[in-house]
Amino acid sequence: MLLPWSAANCDVSRQGPASGRWESEVTGETPNPAASDCGLEAGLSEDAFKVERYFPTLVFSVKVPDSEVLNAHLIEAIYAERERDESGVRKSNFPELGGWHSHVKLHKDVTFAGLVQYVDEAAAMMCRELGYHRSYRLRIGTMWSIINPPGGLNRAHIHPDCNWSGVYYVQAPRNSGRIEFIDPRTQNLMSSVEYIPNTKRPRSCWTKVQYKPVAGKMLIFPSWLYHSVDPNRSKAKGKNADRIIVSFNLSQVRRR
Repeated sequence: MLLPWSAANCDVSRQGPASGRWESEVTGETPNPAASDCGLEAGLSEDAFKVERYFPTLVFSVKVPDSEVLNAHLIEAIYAERERDESGVRKSNFPELGGWHSHVKLHKDVTFAGLVQYVDEAAAMMCRELGYHRSYRLRIGTMWSIINPPGGLNRAHIHPDCNWSGVYYVQAPRNSGRIEFIDPRTQNLMSSVEYIPNTKRPRSCWTKVQYKPVAGKMLIFPSWLYHSVDPNRSKAKGKNADRIIVSFNLSQVRRR
């Protein structure tokens, strides 16, 4: 999202009672008096100032209903899949840290049909929200599961060859690792600016954002948006300490 020009970062001028000059409250500098010499009335009204925001980075959040029942079913299915394929695959995960990544066709397994239905419903809502052509839909192309035990994490990455990507939290114990999205405008890092200390920045000025994992919650975000997962630092015992998710990719395809 473009950074809006903010009055908080600009000089606000006032007229000195004795000098009759305009001085900046922030810097004390005296602006060019050309405006007053030309007979122009100095100062801007609030009505004259507006902010326009373009090129947003969207993150959709979905709360899945009755997720406790669904998650119990998914946990059993995911551990069964790990027993069947203990080595899994290496992607953004670290197998040497215990992280396990399944194959990427879980959406074709009837065991995951309940979750697939919710993803399809969320994708349909996105199509309506974004004004996508009705002759097209967002279809799941790949779906996989990741188990991160304590110490497990995921390096920063993107998801090529698709439009949207998502994560559904199946099990998320406390301190099991936040997902972090990074400002995609790398050129914005070329020249940093100073903000008012100890004050929360406007959201449009953030350079990263983190989401706490919550079981039963789904996030859907642009596939080109770099993201990573912090290390799992859960103190829970045994499998209760595992951070378990199901991720997926969505691509726009023509309806049949």
